[in-house]
Amino acid sequence: MPFRSEKKAAEPPAREPIERFEIGQKANGKPARHDVLPGMPEQIAAAPVKMDRKAYDRLKRGKLKPEARIDLHGMTLDQARPALHSFIMKSFSRDRRLVLVITGKGRESPDDGPIPRRPGVLRHTVPHWLQTPPLSQMVLQISEAHVRHGGGGAYYVYLRRKR
Repeated sequence: MPFRSEKKAAEPPAREPIERFEIGQKANGKPARHDVLPGMPEQIAAAPVKMDRKAYDRLKRGKLKPEARIDLHGMTLDQARPALHSFIMKSFSRDRRLVLVITGKGRESPDDGPIPRRPGVLRHTVPHWLQTPPLSQMVLQISEAHVRHGGGGAYYVYLRRKR
């Protein structure tokens, strides 16, 4: 017969009740730091103005005419990135200040998959490219274009002056 210990098994520690969690609710009331669908156009609209305020107001009203433009419609991400890099670098070297980058608004296609997909991949990715090196050293301000220059499907890119 095996030897039995007369010691009682340790009782598990008391647990606090867990609050009910609903889908879409933020944990602990804190904003989520991750997002499956980041909102670059929304971040650009909320960004502080770095350029001259008077010029920025004229830009937003569509009164400034872009000195050059690039149309990325129909390009894949692999095609658009080198084209954008080349365009911005050439524009900067030619002392252009305001250029227009046309991305398009994106197709409205059904989203049947398990991973959410936002229309307008270029529209959401191009601002990120412009805000990361090496282009970030040349770009002073990014703003959504006025309706006469493409509205939500285009961006004004205001370049820095060469030093």
